[in-house]
Amino acid sequence: MTERRPVLAVIGAGPAGLAAALAASARGMRVVLVDSAAEPGGQFYRQPAPGLGARRPQALHHQWRTWVRLRDALAAHVTAGRVTYLSDHHVWCVERESAGFVVHALLGSEQREPTAVRADGVVLATGGYEQVWPFPGWTLPGVITAGGAQALLKGGLTLPGRTVVVAGTGPLLLPVATGLAAAGAHVTALVESAAPTTLVRRSANPRDAVRGVRALAAQPGKLAEAAGYVAQLLRHRVSVMVRQAVVEAHGRDRLESVTVAALDPEGRPVPGTAQRLACDTLAVGHGLLPHTDLADGLGCRLDGAGVRVDDEQRTDVPGVWAAGEATGIGGAALSLAEGHIAGRSAAARLHGTEPDPRAWAPAARNRARLRAFFAEVERAYAAPVRWAEDVTDATVVCRCEEVTAGAVREAVDSLGAGDLRTVKLLTRAGMGWCQGRMCEPGVAGVAGCDLTPGRRPLARPVPLGVLAAPPPPDSGPNP
Repeated sequence: MTERRPVLAVIGAGPAGLAAALAASARGMRVVLVDSAAEPGGQFYRQPAPGLGARRPQALHHQWRTWVRLRDALAAHVTAGRVTYLSDHHVWCVERESAGFVVHALLGSEQREPTAVRADGVVLATGGYEQVWPFPGWTLPGVITAGGAQALLKGGLTLPGRTVVVAGTGPLLLPVATGLAAAGAHVTALVESAAPTTLVRRSANPRDAVRGVRALAAQPGKLAEAAGYVAQLLRHRVSVMVRQAVVEAHGRDRLESVTVAALDPEGRPVPGTAQRLACDTLAVGHGLLPHTDLADGLGCRLDGAGVRVDDEQRTDVPGVWAAGEATGIGGAALSLAEGHIAGRSAAARLHGTEPDPRAWAPAARNRARLRAFFAEVERAYAAPVRWAEDVTDATVVCRCEEVTAGAVREAVDSLGAGDLRTVKLLTRAGMGWCQGRMCEPGVAGVAGCDLTPGRRPLARPVPLGVLAAPPPPDSGPNP
């Protein structure tokens, strides 16, 4: 009899998931790579649909050579039978069993047909999602997220509009604005709420400032990348408005213009600075949050907004690793390093051996440098302190349930709600289709509550028939 090889399920085929799958399969693991998209790559390496016939897809991407290596290596492992790649599989739950784990997923765009993958271990590479703070007019047609605009361009070769304002805060705004401008959109302005030109945090402690300088200096490639974006903005004559914000979007049936105002140090609009910019599209985003629904369902401990992991990328749930944006927002290079470490650690431990950290020492050093760098970036792009004060009572903060800021404030001021869960129970904010993924940051800000993710046993809406049906057959590799 041949000895049964352990199976590792990797959830997410972005940079972290690809790196984990390749590292584990190269060390004798049978890997099942599960992803909701039709093609691997995640948001960072999102590819145009094959039917579009893109002649130069590399023009939409950074690190194209890295993507080609990942893509070709995955294809080789799939051909050799070491990796089973399951696309269009939307994971809604990871269940612990005595013999391992069951990954439950729904198939295809309609997400009605169930399937399951049984595995001995799991790597959660679930990525992150955008947060958008509400403001008057943000529900108008023509207002989209910055990442949504990027996805339309990368995946559909489609411009979201002809005259675009890119606004919010965070480093994602730079590639979005430059990408849209290079593709032919007239980008009127990039409106950044923070002051990223001062990346080193202001501190009374000189040691903190020194650490900040060292963290930035250790990543000259990242600083050069940012300088390249600035050069492209200048070439396309995009106006860059720093420490300013879109305070209102205007239009009757769809977006027609936005009002932009300068912000004081507390994040309040400065009187007399408002100006109106004509546009048919506003691409807005205020940073990213880790996607932790599956980790929450498994009972993994969080560290801030991300999944807590050790030096091997292990969570506190035995047999579960996490890598990439799920552990904290840090970009593709950090995700690749974390995924590689997670894959090597999982391969060793599921084979019953103690891993040797020296085997992934270069990835660990890169991880440490990148984590320090992005800690400084996160501080530089911190949210304006008083942004929620300018959200009018009539502004809808939960689109799915059409809950206004006034209703949220009433729940806090008149009904005594002191936490996000109580606000949700009293107003229905966060009870709609997205289950609060889009509105929770805004609702929490308006309510003055901490953004504490709630435990969800199901990571996405599931038809009742799926829950009531017998267990589906295993979609994993044959023994």
